[in-house]
Amino acid sequence: MPVPNKIITVRAMTEEDYDQVRHLWVNIKGFRIRSLDDSREAIVKFIRRNKGISCVAVVEDKIVGSILCGHDGRQGSFYHVCVAEGFRMHGIGGQMAQYCEDALEAEGINKISLIAFKKNPLGNAFWSKLGWLYREDVNCYDYILNDCNTVKPVL
Repeated sequence: MPVPNKIITVRAMTEEDYDQVRHLWVNIKGFRIRSLDDSREAIVKFIRRNKGISCVAVVEDKIVGSILCGHDGRQGSFYHVCVAEGFRMHGIGGQMAQYCEDALEAEGINKISLIAFKKNPLGNAFWSKLGWLYREDVNCYDYILNDCNTVKPVL
């Protein structure tokens, strides 16, 4: 179901997209970003390492969605999947996920993982609807190597 009277373009994320993407991130309720990992320098490094795999959704020259996507040669990962609130429920998230899935498949990657916050019912329902499998057999752990890499409170 397309956004009425709007053309949605899903394309590879570029370094030049950083300011708009960050603006998107900080304006989504419950979204969490890290001071170092989500800095311009870190995101540019990630995009260069995973060229053409991350994507943005654009409507009238405005970025309304993004997925950071990469792989380690064995498994793909989705990070910071989001769609601006006024553009949800119009197929944008599905188009972006398909873009990244196709890009990973072209790289010979056969499995993708992502983390969705438990307190994100909309996001969890979205992934379930797309056929992603909820894992109950694993625990997720973080270990911070740099104490400066703090989570910035967002909305």
